[in-house]
Amino acid sequence: MPLVRLQKFLSAAGYCSRRQGEKYIQAGKVKVNGNTITELGTKVDPEKDTVEVEGKLLTLEQPALYIALNKPEGYVTSCRQKNEKLVVDLIGIPDRIYPIGRLDKDSTGLLLLTNDGRLHHRLLHPSFDHEKEYDVTVAQAISDDALQTMADGMLILGEKTRPAMVRRLSARRFRIKLKEGKNRQIRRMVRKLGNNVLKLKRLGFASIRLGSLPEGSWRYLTSKEQRNLMRNLDINGKKS
Repeated sequence: MPLVRLQKFLSAAGYCSRRQGEKYIQAGKVKVNGNTITELGTKVDPEKDTVEVEGKLLTLEQPALYIALNKPEGYVTSCRQKNEKLVVDLIGIPDRIYPIGRLDKDSTGLLLLTNDGRLHHRLLHPSFDHEKEYDVTVAQAISDDALQTMADGMLILGEKTRPAMVRRLSARRFRIKLKEGKNRQIRRMVRKLGNNVLKLKRLGFASIRLGSLPEGSWRYLTSKEQRNLMRNLDINGKKS
């Protein structure tokens, strides 16, 4: 088997994303054949070398897992955080998986989890233009002008947001489709318009839909969903 970069091995083993793997390496948390490695250019032979992260021995034999969760309110999208309820605790399997992106603690809805580093990278990288859809309820009636402002793009965090698709559902409720994911973006947009978000629920992420999955429940993606996701993200085509 050809040599692979250490951070790519960590990702392929389902331990973390490549970017997070680089942080583990630089922090001195990764050992190869018993030796601590801090150089990002290090390559390993998956068949001959032993790789450990924080004392855990990794292999490339784990099957790829793709999971959809309907995240309840009050859970954080983290694998480790003291004194908090974690989304991974809702998934009753022994395999190590990690969330793709984030949903605020107060937000609900579709969250994808995986041990596939390639998928993790491509769904989070802004160049792939994946779409996310949300159902939003606000505190006060929101005007047509405010909805149009969000659709056209507005300045938050020192940058203008990209154009979005916005559809009114009622006086205080609308749906919005984004192709970006700035920190607490929808909440910041609504707040800048003089309103506040009461409920925020994600309905879709890339080609995956939440559907009728009950809150707090999870399921494996179907074979068809996996194929569509991989095809749309060109994971089996050009390399990431």
